[in-house]
Amino acid sequence: MTLKLVYRGMLVHSTRDTPLEILKDYLLGVDSKGKIAFIEKGENVEGLSKEWGFHTSDVIQLEQHEFLMPGLVDTHIHASQYSYSGTALDLPLLDWLNTYTFPVESKYKDLDFAKDVYTKVVRRTLCNGTTTACYFATIHTDASLLLGQIADEFGQRALVGKVCMDCNSMVPYYKETPEESMDETVRFIHELLKKEYANVKPVVTPRFAVSCSSSLLYTLGEIAKNNNLHIQSHISENKEEVKLVQQLFRDCRSYTDVYLKHDLLTDKTVMAHGCYLTDEELEIFHEKGAAISHCPRSNISLASGMLNVRKVLNNNVKLGLGTDVAGGYSPSVLDALRRAMDTSKFLSMQDAQLQTLTFEEAFRLATLGGSEALSLDDQTGNFEVGKDFDALRVNMSVPGGPVDVFPGQGPKIILEKFLNLGDDRNIVEVFVAGRKVVPFTEL
Repeated sequence: MTLKLVYRGMLVHSTRDTPLEILKDYLLGVDSKGKIAFIEKGENVEGLSKEWGFHTSDVIQLEQHEFLMPGLVDTHIHASQYSYSGTALDLPLLDWLNTYTFPVESKYKDLDFAKDVYTKVVRRTLCNGTTTACYFATIHTDASLLLGQIADEFGQRALVGKVCMDCNSMVPYYKETPEESMDETVRFIHELLKKEYANVKPVVTPRFAVSCSSSLLYTLGEIAKNNNLHIQSHISENKEEVKLVQQLFRDCRSYTDVYLKHDLLTDKTVMAHGCYLTDEELEIFHEKGAAISHCPRSNISLASGMLNVRKVLNNNVKLGLGTDVAGGYSPSVLDALRRAMDTSKFLSMQDAQLQTLTFEEAFRLATLGGSEALSLDDQTGNFEVGKDFDALRVNMSVPGGPVDVFPGQGPKIILEKFLNLGDDRNIVEVFVAGRKVVPFTEL
């Protein structure tokens, strides 16, 4: 197997046993298929060069304040809402959807509009280090297929979902009939899989229980099962939403029970928010292997609630981070990481017994935790031989950057500074499956 590139320097990542492992002077080789070929101590460079057939002069040496880390994983983002991110944050969830979201999402029948927004959101998230994104699109099949095409062209790893919703929309022109939703979902899945994109796959996407009839939910559960597909939706984001679900599904014991009874809670399911899940519901998540996407920026911006991350982790439920654009106004997973730590501290002020989230744990949620939540951890999420090389090259001394580094500050402090203060200026290279996707080349 020939090598594509070899880096030498500091590597930081998470493992299954520790939230943060720092490898100070290591060599990482990437093969021609974009997979990690070896991770060895730097002192072994001569032997590795003979074994793998590369010249030591080919090794890319990271600078003093540079490091490689796994790519960031956004487990929940509405690509279709990116056009109004940073605005329209004055209403609670259900009013917000009907006033702002549904009218904007209805515009995606216009493919020129869709192409403009989807190109910009994929570019922006890649610049911010998001190598994997789990996208909600809209109810429009062709525009959703276009999002998949754009993600593939830019090289982003993506799960793309055509939204399904057949009831309870206060915007009459933005919903489907049950038959339309079922038929178009099948068409979307068929057409996207037929493209055979290397790293872009479909995800079955009921918007949430409020906007889907029981018959539609049952059908989507069958579609996901028959095609072995991922599933994404929302759960327990807002108190009024939780009450409404109880009224709409009176035969279900809980919000979680709604998805459970419709076969939508599997080991390939990720549910956004989960602010009000009970211990009993979290136990069901654990038993089914389903995951939660923690979207703290959105939870705060829409005044929805605060997820107790420690309770989720103590229940051994898979957990990742989501930006939830545009309820969350930043497209950066780094922002989600920071708000996750803030939320943990807010909750600890109310309960002194609560152990706050450490930056090492938050780092894990943003990388390996996200890949586990999306059931992609066999391919990506950390640096292991055989996994795809999804990575960021971070330079903390980049000219004009947002962070100052001082003498004597070691690797752990440098990483912590990046997580708390860094931005896209520090992310000088982005790789997905060994392909350098940032800086951009003309498509």
